[in-house]
Amino acid sequence: MVGDRVALVIGDVMGHGIAEAATMGRLRTAVRTLGDLEMPPAELFGRLNDLVNDLGEDLYATCLYAVFDPVARSCTFSLAGHPPPVVVHPDGAVHMPDLVADPPLGAAEPPFKTHELHLPDESLLVLCTDGLVESATQDIEQGLAQLQRLLTEAATRAPYFRAEHQDDDVRHLDDLCDGIVSAWQPDRGQTNDDAALLIAHTRCTAAGDVVSCPLPENPQAAGQARRHVREQLAAWGLDELITTTELLVSELVGNAIRHARGPLCLLLLRSRSLICAVFDGSLSTPRIRHPSYTDEGGRGLLLVSALSRRWRARYLDDGKCIWSEQDLPQRDACGKSRGALDAARAAHATLDA
Repeated sequence: MVGDRVALVIGDVMGHGIAEAATMGRLRTAVRTLGDLEMPPAELFGRLNDLVNDLGEDLYATCLYAVFDPVARSCTFSLAGHPPPVVVHPDGAVHMPDLVADPPLGAAEPPFKTHELHLPDESLLVLCTDGLVESATQDIEQGLAQLQRLLTEAATRAPYFRAEHQDDDVRHLDDLCDGIVSAWQPDRGQTNDDAALLIAHTRCTAAGDVVSCPLPENPQAAGQARRHVREQLAAWGLDELITTTELLVSELVGNAIRHARGPLCLLLLRSRSLICAVFDGSLSTPRIRHPSYTDEGGRGLLLVSALSRRWRARYLDDGKCIWSEQDLPQRDACGKSRGALDAARAAHATLDA
């Protein structure tokens, strides 16, 4: 996802057996596919809800799908019959938003609600299924309250907030997951539900690693974008990428001038890779064409695809963003960026009933 945005998903198909396991696999594949298209959580849930309805009349699934943006330091999510997330702030404060979830997938009627949380740097985002916090001896409200107490006690030790190395960070998160799951072990024999726990440690983008600039709505925009690329990449010590990045932004800005409308904006982000994004005010869909030898245009996105590791389009409320991603030179990629929340910095634990 553009700008190191990361998607997190947790869910549970109601029932047990081979059919339910197969359904979970289908939903997991669908989420990965739709998430790669950068759909907003509410829109993604609309597609998943249709899929669940098509799979059977008596089939239901709970789900939480969240997108963490390390630049905006926000988490946008939707709930379908699922417990809300819990946030542990760097100062040790534990917070669970008070909100009402939509019905489970298969029983809901779109549109789904969208919720948003502010996540400071070095926060913990805790997601779980109801099977972890609910049992025959305690209801879900009591279980969520116990989860918050356990997290509050763990935050007093807070080694994951001070971890200097990634391996230490992962180990601390694994230990935290194990400790929380163990607290419910005595009750595991009294429930027929599966349990899952996912804890993610947020790493926000440093202010110096992301820059943006507005562009005019005329052909001079491409020249200004190239000049901005030269200056910023030189400041970041990425001179080897200047020529390629100039070509990329020229094509992206040129397409926006010809086929979209303003306002225009260029964003450069240095993280585990170099991301170049151009924002415009149009919802038109960019497509790669197969131009003939006599066509004077239609090769811009072919060039973008050839020069970058990948590119995508993401749609916003007031327009869209087309972005491309390039690998950093090896000497700059090693330890250069704090990056965002990634798979290596998330821990999870599951229990089968």
